[in-house]
Amino acid sequence: EAELVESGGGSVQAGGSLRVSCKVSGLSFDESRVGWYRQAPGNECQLVSAIGPTGAKFIDDSVRDRFSISRDNSRNTVYLQMDSLKQEDTAVYYCAALPTIMTMKRLCDRKFGYWGQGTQVTVSS
Repeated sequence: EAELVESGGGSVQAGGSLRVSCKVSGLSFDESRVGWYRQAPGNECQLVSAIGPTGAKFIDDSVRDRFSISRDNSRNTVYLQMDSLKQEDTAVYYCAALPTIMTMKRLCDRKFGYWGQGTQVTVSS
């Protein structure tokens, strides 16, 4: 059974950095696209960044200059490096995995793919 486990969230002051990790098991990681979504209170759950099996990346414009995504296929893990964090980055961050034949939607849709339980990122002033 597929399982995605996020880690690395926490609290940080504005301007700081965090790296969240998504460990994937129980599915073909080498054939999966993995994305990071986030949801802040009162906001929609939206795609922040995604990476395909060969390294092709998507990064939302709102974080393009501050966040970066990478994957380690030997560890079945995807990382989201978040620098210059702002208070508006405060959210629960979820990772999701989809087969590459499927499109990773801009809004969360848990009917498709596999999802982790989320990790809280809190940025204070």
